Amino acid sequence: MPAQAQPAETVIRVVYLGKRYVEPLPISLVETVASDRGVQGARLAISENNRTGTFLGIRFELFEMIVGEDEDVVAKGRDLLAGGDRLILADLEPKDQLALADLPEAKGALLMDLRTSDDALRGKECRANVFHLLPSLAMRADAIGQYLAWKRWKRWFLLAGTTPADRAYAAGVKRAAARFGGRIVAERAYDYDPGSRRVDTGHQQIQTQMPMATRNVADHDVVFVADENGSFGDYLPYNTAEPRPVVGTAGLTAVAWHRGFEEYSAAQMQHRFELQAKRVMTERDYGGWLGARILGEVVVRARVTEPGAMRDFLLSDKFGVAAFKGEALTFRPWDQQLRQPILLAGPRMLVSISPQDGFLHPKYLTDSLGYDEPETECRLRRRS
Repeated sequence: MPAQAQPAETVIRVVYLGKRYVEPLPISLVETVASDRGVQGARLAISENNRTGTFLGIRFELFEMIVGEDEDVVAKGRDLLAGGDRLILADLEPKDQLALADLPEAKGALLMDLRTSDDALRGKECRANVFHLLPSLAMRADAIGQYLAWKRWKRWFLLAGTTPADRAYAAGVKRAAARFGGRIVAERAYDYDPGSRRVDTGHQQIQTQMPMATRNVADHDVVFVADENGSFGDYLPYNTAEPRPVVGTAGLTAVAWHRGFEEYSAAQMQHRFELQAKRVMTERDYGGWLGARILGEVVVRARVTEPGAMRDFLLSDKFGVAAFKGEALTFRPWDQQLRQPILLAGPRMLVSISPQDGFLHPKYLTDSLGYDEPETECRLRRRS
């Protein structure tokens, strides 16, 4: 009896597209510099996808293209799209993210944004071919705002850096205050040059500068810091003029992932990642893992490989991805932002998870974080 022919294997190629941007050095030597953030998470997810796909005749391949600092990553992306690639994990800063999404060749592609948190990319600058995986700035500010409301710490002193990213986060803080009953009793801009921090008397200078930046302020419960580049925020705890907690981009932070998170089987996820990468999992690694894992979930569950059909499934009630947060994560159809609980953590430990108890929503509790459908400036449904 002749042997039966084996069904042809379906190969799903996923492209990881990134660039080696100039990034600020860690504020402390305790934090190591990792040149493979993001892509290590994608590698782990691809291996997990293949453990399931093997039984279904599906194989996932990850093609990695990370260009140099002086190279044109959008041109490289155009070449990949022109060559037929349609599933892109985009580890790109906002300007390049938009330029890639607007290429004619990208019209029928799926771009999984694993890096940005900018509200503009989820608002006026939203694109139908881009799905956002990490929490937006507004979601992060709201996550802390809910916790401060739960603690009844209502008086906030906002100390913001001077970069556009700092100002954008500060705007999210003001919005959170209005939403959750906080009151910004004082606001200051701070421009710190960290060049002296490693000289012999660096700690003495910091010990003088931080109290000066925070003195003579109206009575407040917390210092809410907006320092997206990490140039001064971590110097604030224990150095403020008044003994107050520090929250925001330093102290108590709102993140998608944290090395101290162990609930909902996250400890096993942390362990698997550390065995592979030989380091701890960062938030961008989690974004890379989410992007590849979500694509795998769609292909395996919906049995579709065409990007248009995949997008429809991602925005349907049938989609949900298990992501170690106690609930299936889904996408908001109005801006294609991934709904998710947000971790509130200190440098070493998890403190809480938002949404907080008592903050309700008629459909999804996680939609109490960030821009809800009536508030959005995105017009995806008109464009698509």
